[in-house]
This record gives sequence, C-alpha cells and structure tokens, in this order.
Amino acid sequence: MKFGKENEKLEFKKTTAEQKEAVNSIAAILNKHGYGDLYFGISSDGTVLGQMISEKTLREISQVISNHLEPKIYPKITEVNIDDKTCIHVEFSGDNAPYLAFGRPYIRVANEDKQMSSAEFEDYILRKNTNKTSWDSALSDKTSSVIKTILLKDYVKRANQAGRISFNYTSKDDVLLRLDMINDGKLRNATAVLFSGVPHLDIQMAVFATDERITFIDMKRDTGSVPYMVEAAEKYIRTNIRWRVVLDGSIKRKEIPEIPMDAVREALVNSFCHRDYTSSQNNEVTIFSNRIEIYNPGVFPEGLTPQDFINGTERSVKRNPLLAEFMYYVKDIESFGTGLKRISDVCAEAGVKVEFQLLKLGFSVVFYRSDSSVSINENVGDNVGDSVGDNVGDSVGDSIDNIINENLIINDTQKQIIAILRNNPKASAAKVASEIGITIRSVERNIKILKDFKVIEREGSAFGGRWVVV
Repeated sequence: MKFGKENEKLEFKKTTAEQKEAVNSIAAILNKHGYGDLYFGISSDGTVLGQMISEKTLREISQVISNHLEPKIYPKITEVNIDDKTCIHVEFSGDNAPYLAFGRPYIRVANEDKQMSSAEFEDYILRKNTNKTSWDSALSDKTSSVIKTILLKDYVKRANQAGRISFNYTSKDDVLLRLDMINDGKLRNATAVLFSGVPHLDIQMAVFATDERITFIDMKRDTGSVPYMVEAAEKYIRTNIRWRVVLDGSIKRKEIPEIPMDAVREALVNSFCHRDYTSSQNNEVTIFSNRIEIYNPGVFPEGLTPQDFINGTERSVKRNPLLAEFMYYVKDIESFGTGLKRISDVCAEAGVKVEFQLLKLGFSVVFYRSDSSVSINENVGDNVGDSVGDNVGDSVGDSIDNIINENLIINDTQKQIIAILRNNPKASAAKVASEIGITIRSVERNIKILKDFKVIEREGSAFGGRWVVV
C-alpha cells in the first residue's frame, strides 16, 4: 500500500534508526511552515513497511527531539495502524522559528531538508522579523486550472538543471503541493503572478523622442505572468536600442548592444521580484534619447541605500520572499541581495553609466546611453552623393574602406529595413519606404550601406531576386 507522497509538510522515515534525520526534517518543516507530520515505518516513496515498537520506543523519539531541537517543542507521538502494519506518527508544530536541529538551521524545499548557509540563515531571520505576513504568500482566487502544464513542466526542468530541486514532474497538483504553491485548492499570489498573472498587473513601455516625457515615438502596454512580461520588456528594449556590429574578419559578425543586456535583464527581473503588488502603479520601461529607465512601484528598504548592497555590507531584504524563493529555484535571482552589484559590475565593464534612484513611490534603474553611439549614415551620409544606383558605390567607397574595421552602428531606420526584409525578402524599395514612412531615396541609401557592410545580400536579378539578411 502507498501512503501518499512526501511533500513540504509531510516526511516519511523507514525506521527509528533515522531519528537524527527525522529531527532535521522536523526543524526544516517548522522553519518553512510552522507545522507538519512525520511517520516512522514508511519508505520515502510512500510504501508502508511497518515498525517494531517497544515500550521505550515512543519515549526515545520524544527525548531525541527534546534534546536536539531548539527551541523546544512538544510533539504528539502516537502508535498508528496503517494497512495492518504498526507505524509511529509524529505531529508537531511551533511558532518560535528559527528552529535548529543539532545546532544547524534547515529549510524545507519540496520533500528535501536543505541546510541553510550562514547568509541564508541571516536572510531568514531578517525576513522573519520584518515581513511576517507578505502579499505573495496569501491565497489568490485562482485555481490550478489557470496554469498551463507546459509552463510548470518547464519550471521543474529548469529548477532541476539549476540543482535546486531534485524531483521530476509528476502532475500539476502534486508539484504545486510539493513546492507549497497552493493551499486549499487556491494558488498563492506568488504562484499566480509567476504562472498566470493577476488583475491589473501590467507593464507600460514607451520610447520618447528626447530626454523628456513630451513627444513619444512609440507606446505599448502588456500584461501576463511575470516571466512573460520580463521577456516582453527585454524584447522591447532590444528592439529600441542601438547595436554595434563589429567586423573583425571572422565569418560571423558580432553585435554589441549599447546597454549590456545581462544588466537589463537583471534589472527587469528585480523590478518584478521586489515590486509592491498592492500598488495600483505599473512597472515601466521608458526609453529616452539619452537614457533607459526601468521602474517598479515599491519604495527601497528604509535606512538602506543601493550602495550598501553593491558594497556587500547588507543582506537581501525581500518584499516578496515566497516569489523570490520560487524565482531562486530556477536561477532567475540569487538569494543574497547581489542583483544590484551584478548590474553595477556588468555596466562598469561595458563602460556604461548606471544609476539607482530611490523615489517617493518606487525605485528606478537608469542606464545612460552613449553619446558616441551614432548611426552609420551620420558617419558616411555626407559622402553618399546624389546618385543611388551603381554610382553610389563609387561615392561611398572611400568612406566605407576607412571604417570597415571599426564598430558599425545600426540606426533605427536600418533596423526597420532589416526587419521588413526578414519578413518579406522580395520587398521593393517603394514598399519599404511606404511601411517606414521615409523616401525611396533614403531606403536605397541605407540598403547600399547595409550591403557594403555585408549585413544584407541580394540574390538573383534586380526584379525577380530576393534579399537575404546575413
């Protein structure tokens, strides 16, 4: 007979020979949930084996727990009959966490007992004292039916690859229970935002023409789960920044963004992990001519500054500890408050100025764009001349030769041309001009530049051929 499965609140031990491991499990479960159950005489897969019990057995278990678990608890230890086999049931609870087993702190992760590092233990104590009841651990009105199986399977796979959980996907409800993502049939808020989204949780994105919020070039709003919005925001930034193409003689050209995308993604993930989900404000991505701002509602921890975390003198303070834990399992974040330092280090290496702004209602990461990131046609446009046909090559040849080994900057017009030619390789200059809203002459001039830099190539005749983006 199978007696269920182990989960975050239920532990099985084959025999009382595993009393030390049992104390570790009790401490781990108490530190995570405050209560749980443990059975002796049942294997880890739920098979009921039974347990030899003498008149001293229950007393010995009680003494081991009393002597090696701090603070002390007073569990209920009973002899039970399961499938005509005798087992021991230990019911325990406690509200004085953290609990130490044999002097060491443990935390429950699915059906495993993980020993906390010193940094994790400090973080645990700080979180316990500052955030006893958090929005993300509360129950939402959503059920498991809103979670797509493929997303949960991918999550479990990534967590396994990260080495932070060690069980495979079984079923949706089983995984949710093991990870404490659901209770009484309702998803926790952290689960809801991670896999399906919640009402009024949007991200607003915009591109402005100057360094002020006056004239916008583009505006977009998106909604969905946190991973979906992180991807949407990252894509939006990728599309609307400048990229350098480095021609170093190799077959494959190198494309380098003006802002390091590793830093951008870190900032986006942090903005959702640490935002105030009770606020009616949206997360924002705002692209100006001189900077990019990533904003989240929710003020910075009182009395602390970003530099405290960059210097490594302070531990992480999580507004949404359960959401942070779920994101930690798949390595979207780390648990030691190192996100700001990673952003700062990556930007310093790339020579990009970054600022962390503490606002009255939120927090912003500001990446400053380089003044030197000029477009190709700003370098060579004056040398192009009036001719657009075969004569163009002669008029720009010298200038192209002069910068052929320098960094090539793809401007916004050229990015739009590349995107159109990818989708429609047979598009004419007139078609491209119509879609972008520029003159045919301007399209032909930019196409010539892209051809000379081997960003695009022409296959076939002028009338029946096609464009290929290299």
